[in-house]
Amino acid sequence: MLFVHHKPSEEKFVAEGFGVTRFDVMYNDFVVVGPSTDPAGVKGMTEVTAALTQMATKHATFVSRGDDSGTHKLELSLWKAAGVDVAAASGTWYREAGAGMGATLNTASGLDAYTLTDRGTWISFKNRGNLLVLVEGDRRLFNQYGVILVNPHKHPHVKATDGQAFIDWLLSDHGQQAIAAFRIEGEQAFFPNAQKRGS
Repeated sequence: MLFVHHKPSEEKFVAEGFGVTRFDVMYNDFVVVGPSTDPAGVKGMTEVTAALTQMATKHATFVSRGDDSGTHKLELSLWKAAGVDVAAASGTWYREAGAGMGATLNTASGLDAYTLTDRGTWISFKNRGNLLVLVEGDRRLFNQYGVILVNPHKHPHVKATDGQAFIDWLLSDHGQQAIAAFRIEGEQAFFPNAQKRGS
């Protein structure tokens, strides 16, 4: 099974027959973090594309995951919506870590740079240095998680019964309550929303 958070890719995965059905499970959000000195002047902005445009205009260092993850895919779509060609800026003010979220945050902390992170990882991240949450609240930063059983007809080696049992638990009242009760540093990290049964 897949437990992931890039809905367009998930829907494509199911449409191509690799997954059985996709279900919403929970959500949180993404935030843009950056140095307290805020050289791009984006602190308090709620429109993420405007903030990214400002970073690009000022050539403020931004660290991307650069790893083709759900977070990276969202980030690239935001740059595109902002009209910024980050491929052309690669290696200058735009840096690609080619790593997971923790390593990317470490790099951003070390460089006093901006980056995009999911709030759950940010809450648990300890090596913040001078980094602060600077941009949040845009509806485009909504972070929906979905779960999909891998199609056992295409991939007979998958443990479909076990996978489906876990999916059923995630979508159940008990699973949803466990998600709602989960805290990091006393803060709720995810919000259950499995009432919307599949897409």
